[in-house]
Amino acid sequence: MKELWNLLKQGTKSSLWAATINIVVGIIKTIAYFITGNVAMFAEMMHSYADAANQFFVFTGSALSKKAPTDRFPNGFGRLVNLVLLGAVLIVGILAYETIKEGLHHIIQPEGHEGWFWLNIGVLGVSFLLEGFVLTKAMKEITEHISGGEKKGLRLIKQSFRHAKEANPATKLVFLEDLVATLGALIAMIAITLSSYTPFLSATGYASVIIGLLLFIVVGRIFLDNAAGALGITVPEMESTIGILAMKESMVKDIKRLHVIKEGDQRHVELKIEVDPNVTIAAADDMRDRLEKNIMSQKGVTDVIIEFDEDDQVPSWSGSSEKEK
Repeated sequence: MKELWNLLKQGTKSSLWAATINIVVGIIKTIAYFITGNVAMFAEMMHSYADAANQFFVFTGSALSKKAPTDRFPNGFGRLVNLVLLGAVLIVGILAYETIKEGLHHIIQPEGHEGWFWLNIGVLGVSFLLEGFVLTKAMKEITEHISGGEKKGLRLIKQSFRHAKEANPATKLVFLEDLVATLGALIAMIAITLSSYTPFLSATGYASVIIGLLLFIVVGRIFLDNAAGALGITVPEMESTIGILAMKESMVKDIKRLHVIKEGDQRHVELKIEVDPNVTIAAADDMRDRLEKNIMSQKGVTDVIIEFDEDDQVPSWSGSSEKEK
């Protein structure tokens, strides 16, 4: 139990915030839906429960993925978060389908003025603010590794969108889901206003369909990212950085093989370098310790395997010319 508690403390904080807030928001929206019967509110209610379930699983998965390797699982549990997210997107997909189906029904048979305007707007306004708060948390997690101090305002938004693909899977899911949730609340408020004060009675039905389609976009993006993560995907940007670090060592003549495998938010490095055959074992061992320390200092790297081979005088690494003089 103590180990489980320690692991949970390492879970993605933005996903825990998101799960808690979405449960509260979902309950509020449920009450509002039963009072008003508004289909846009139904879409938002389903959206909140989908997000809450997903983000709770994401938090748990991101925490358990930090578990140390065991004899039975010597490669660790880094890919567990990818597997959890693959299961989580099924929930979003099902609720997205129900949201679109309900929206289409309302488009075909619009129910006219539904009343309770200010109750609907008030609930969605609170939802917009809370979802925006969680979205800001996710943005800060995405940008926290970027140099230049804390990002705020438009700079935070710009940097979070630019670097979202580099975020760990759990944070990326929270970012995408709460981006859709924040937009969804705004779309629903506009639709309710239109259906209440214009002849466009089916506006809430169209809003429900749009929200459902946005959810399907999230499903597709998260599924593709985590399917790749579950199989084990390379990180070319980090491979380039580590290659440059290795080639800075005077003993290293070439890089025969270099792989950085991404598992959840962990990075596993496999490096095979070519050295001068006259280098002593002691000198090569000292160099390996130094290089390993430098590689381990890179964000997310959890283990490094370095192999040696005799220099064959045939360049293998495409960045060999960048070796510092």
